[in-house]
Amino acid sequence: MRVGLLNVVNVAIVNDVNVEEVNQALLQGNLDLPGVFPRLEALRRSPAVFRVEFGLDALPAEPGVILIRGARQYGKSTWLEGALRDTVVRYGPGSALFLDGDHLADADSLAREVSRLALTFSGNVPVRRLFVDEITAVPGWARALKRVIDRGELRDVLVVTTGSHATDLRHGTERLPGRKGKLARSSYLFLPVSYPEFLRVTDHSLGDSVLPAYLLSGGSPLACAELVRCGRIPEWVIETTRDWVQGECARASRPRRSLVAIMERLHRLGGSAVGQTKLAKEAGLANNTVAASWIEFLGDLVCIGVSPAWDSTRQRELPRKPAKYPFVNLLAATAWAPEAPRSASEFLAMAPERQGIWHEWAVAQELHRRAALAGMSEPDRLPFWQGAGHEIDFVLPDGRFVEIKRGAATALDFAWFRRSFPRGEL
Repeated sequence: MRVGLLNVVNVAIVNDVNVEEVNQALLQGNLDLPGVFPRLEALRRSPAVFRVEFGLDALPAEPGVILIRGARQYGKSTWLEGALRDTVVRYGPGSALFLDGDHLADADSLAREVSRLALTFSGNVPVRRLFVDEITAVPGWARALKRVIDRGELRDVLVVTTGSHATDLRHGTERLPGRKGKLARSSYLFLPVSYPEFLRVTDHSLGDSVLPAYLLSGGSPLACAELVRCGRIPEWVIETTRDWVQGECARASRPRRSLVAIMERLHRLGGSAVGQTKLAKEAGLANNTVAASWIEFLGDLVCIGVSPAWDSTRQRELPRKPAKYPFVNLLAATAWAPEAPRSASEFLAMAPERQGIWHEWAVAQELHRRAALAGMSEPDRLPFWQGAGHEIDFVLPDGRFVEIKRGAATALDFAWFRRSFPRGEL
């Protein structure tokens, strides 16, 4: 399957065809029935599309379990519809079936439906794929899937799942040891649209506003679409992002007040390193253990990364030293920004220091995106270096260094770098 495509314009989608009718159409090969692929239908009406890449260029033919996690409204369901259609076109009617986790009551319902559909595939197809959208909407989904796999009912089926409850999906992969098949890779992050792709689609029509527009959108196709269409991110897009994160908080029984407080602190700290004890104190949290749990929680949601201090002498991270916590989802940063910027002009009206922090976060998001594409186990680890009165924003796994500056800067400003790192590349 080739690179996926996503709408660059927002289209309201109403699916009048229920899941059972979708599966009947898939079994019969009736792929042109209206309503079977509502997002693909909207895509065909769109004048422009984004190319999406997240490391899964083609689905494997062998059985197993693939888990794809990421934020809501980033295009996972659109990609899934394309994968469903491509499977039936390539391998024949009855080679792909569909489940929607948002419409399943509990884990028992999920187990029953998966067992039923495992017997529904056509008997003469070379490949069988079951696509489960938003599986993390079902409490206890991992145990239900494990139960069906252990009964041997999915021995010839590739199960492809998506989920927006990123914490649950990440830990769910840990609860399926030895049950994901022999796939080269089974876990993926659904990634934002890259800046070059944003430039390609907008064709430079935004002029000097293109970079601040991208910084506010965070590469979210939904936010990008609205910025292209009307020049600003509407409040309903911001509310969608907040609702998603706050919904995760409610699921985890975490207080909303603490979420607001820690988001405010992360903005105020910007590119500064801070210890978890200080972070807890400034955010009004009980102790450093609570602060650490919030950092892990927001990291599991792919909202922030962790930039630990890096020891150049021993070539390793220093986990006990103060760390930075850059946003790696810039739309989440926009949703909780105290200045509430919604357009390029409002972004450019912010203080230069604040804009510089956003640029640093943008580089963190891109480094995270590239690491996730490469399949690195911890793409959110983005160490920084500090010493002798100097600081470098990011130390890459290959030993290169990245420093972000907004405004006037020349190579002479970094004459010290060669003395500190004679063989280093900045």
